Amino acid sequence: MTSPTADRRILLVHAHPDDETIGNGATMAKYAADGAHVTLVTCTLGEEGEIVLDDHAHHAADQNDTLGEHRAIELANAMVELGVTDHRQLGHPGKYRDSGMIGTPDNDDLTCFWRADLLAAAADLVAVVREVRPQVLVTYDEFGGYGHPDHIQAHRVAMYAAVLSAAPSYRPELGPAWDIAKIYWTAFPKSYLRMGIEALRAAGETTGFAAMDPDDLPMAIDDHLVTTAVDAEEFYEQKMAAMRAHATQISVEGGFFALSNNLGSKALGIEFYRLVRGRVSGELDADGRETDLFAGI
Repeated sequence: MTSPTADRRILLVHAHPDDETIGNGATMAKYAADGAHVTLVTCTLGEEGEIVLDDHAHHAADQNDTLGEHRAIELANAMVELGVTDHRQLGHPGKYRDSGMIGTPDNDDLTCFWRADLLAAAADLVAVVREVRPQVLVTYDEFGGYGHPDHIQAHRVAMYAAVLSAAPSYRPELGPAWDIAKIYWTAFPKSYLRMGIEALRAAGETTGFAAMDPDDLPMAIDDHLVTTAVDAEEFYEQKMAAMRAHATQISVEGGFFALSNNLGSKALGIEFYRLVRGRVSGELDADGRETDLFAGI
C-alpha cells in the first residue's frame, strides 16, 4: 500500500469496535475534516461484547458467535460517519480474539488478544506505523482506562511498536524506520466526569452513572495530569451518529443522552489527552492545556 501523503498523520490504536468513538470520535472527525490522514487500528472484533439490543442476541459468543462479524460492519459504518477512510484490524480480521474480562473463561483462550505474544502483535503494528508514518499516536494509558485486559494489551502493543518502529535494525523488511513525534493517552479528567454526574443528578437521575463518585471511577484521572484538550464540539453530531452505528454496544436513549444538546456537545465534543512523548506546544487554553495534537510538529 502506498504511504499517505497528507502533511499530518495520526494513528489511533484501540481494543474493540466502539472504543474509538467513545474516547476519540470527535477528535477523529475534526482531523479528518481538516485534511489529516487518520488511521485507526482495532485489535479485536469485540466478539465477547455485551449486546444491548435483544434482537441481536443471537450474535452472542454463546449462541451463533457472529458478533465480531457484525461489529466489523458497525465499525465501518461508524467510520463513514466520522469521515475516516483508513481503518484496519491488527494483523488481519479475527487474528486476535476479544479476551473478555480477567477471571472469565474467555480470558484463558490461547487465541485471545490478552494471551497473544507481545512481540508478534507489536510487529503487526510496526508494519502499519512504517507504512503510515504518523507523527501522532493515540492509545490508552497503562491501565487501559478501566482495566480491561484488551485495553491494557493494546496499550502495551502500541507503546512497544512505537519503540520498535524507530529502530532501523528491527525487521527492515517491514519498511524504513519511523520515529513517532508525539504519543498521547486518552484521558478522562475528574472535573468533567463530575460535571456529567452532577448534570444527571440535576435532571433527576439517581442510579447508574449518576450514583457514582468520580473519585471511584477507574478511568478518572486527576486534572493536573491532563495536558491536552481538543475542542471538537462542532463534530458532536458526527460523534453521536457514530455511536448510533455501534448499535449492539451503545444505547444513546435516556440518561446522559437525554440531557440538552448543549450539555451533550460540551461533554462529548471536548476530548482530553495526556501527552507522554513530546512537548506541550502551541496555543494553550485557559487551563494551560494544548489544543492541537499536532502542535509543535
